[in-house]
Amino acid sequence: MHIEPFDNQNQPIVDVGNDRVPLNYFNIVKLRHGEHYSYQLSGYESCVVPATGRVSVKVENKEIAEVGLRTEDVWDGEPEGVYVPTGLSCIVECLSETAEVFVAGAKFDQTLAPFAVLADDIDMVQYGSDDTKTHRKIKHILGQKQHGLVGRLLVSELFTVGAGGWSGFPSHKHSVDRAGETKHDETYNFRFKPNDGGALQLLQRSDSEPGEAFHVVDGSTFLIDDGYHPCCVFPGCEMYYFTILGGATTRGLSPYFQPAYAGQLETIPGMKAMWSKFK
Repeated sequence: MHIEPFDNQNQPIVDVGNDRVPLNYFNIVKLRHGEHYSYQLSGYESCVVPATGRVSVKVENKEIAEVGLRTEDVWDGEPEGVYVPTGLSCIVECLSETAEVFVAGAKFDQTLAPFAVLADDIDMVQYGSDDTKTHRKIKHILGQKQHGLVGRLLVSELFTVGAGGWSGFPSHKHSVDRAGETKHDETYNFRFKPNDGGALQLLQRSDSEPGEAFHVVDGSTFLIDDGYHPCCVFPGCEMYYFTILGGATTRGLSPYFQPAYAGQLETIPGMKAMWSKFK
C-alpha cells in the first residue's frame, strides 16, 4: 500500500492496530527549537530516530540521551536513536533549529529497558555490485547487535551506492510463519537525492500472476504485509529508505526467496552476509 507524502501534523502515519500492517507503527514528527513531542504506546515498543536535527529523549522523565548528528538530510552523517520500551512515556525535545524525527514501532507486549544507539553502535553492511546493479549499504540501528535487548522490532536505513539500480533482490517475502519463512510486517519511508527523484516499488502477491508497480517519491510511505517486494530506483537518483520490521512471533527475519531468483544469493556479492544481519 502506497501512502503519498502529506502533512501528518505529527500524527501517526501508521497507527497502532493498522489494518494493513498491524505489527508496525510509524510517525514522522517535525519540531522547532525548544518544542516537545510526547507519546506513549500501549502494546508497542518503539525507537526514536532523528532523520535530521538533534533531540533529547526522555523515557519516564529520565533523560536517556541526546541523539542526532545530521543537519542537511539523511545522507549527512550517521543515524542515532533511542529504544523506548512498551508502555513507557517518551518526551522528545528539539535541541537544534529544527528536527525531523522518525518514530518506528513494533507490536510487543513486554516492557524491557530503554537505551541509546549512538553513531559508534551502528552496524553497517555494504553488499552488491555495480555489475549486478545492486550496490547498496544498510545501516542497522536496531539490528543483530541489539539481540536480547529488543522484543520484535528491527530498524535500519538502506542507501544506494551510486545512482539507479535495484534493491530488495533476490525478490523475497516474509508473509507467514512456516519452515524457512517468518511473518514480518514492513514499513518504508523513502527519500531521494535529488529530491525530485523516484523509484518503482513492486509488489507481487502470487508467483503465478503479475504484480503491481507503485511510483514512490520523496516522502512516500509504503506498507508491506504480503508478497515479493523489490524496488528499482530511477537512473540519476540516489535512494534511501527508512525500514521498520515487526515480527509476529520472533524478531529474527527469515525471508522466503522467490524460486526464479533465489540463485542470486550466490551471484550477488555479499548477499548472504547482508541477510544474516537481520537474524
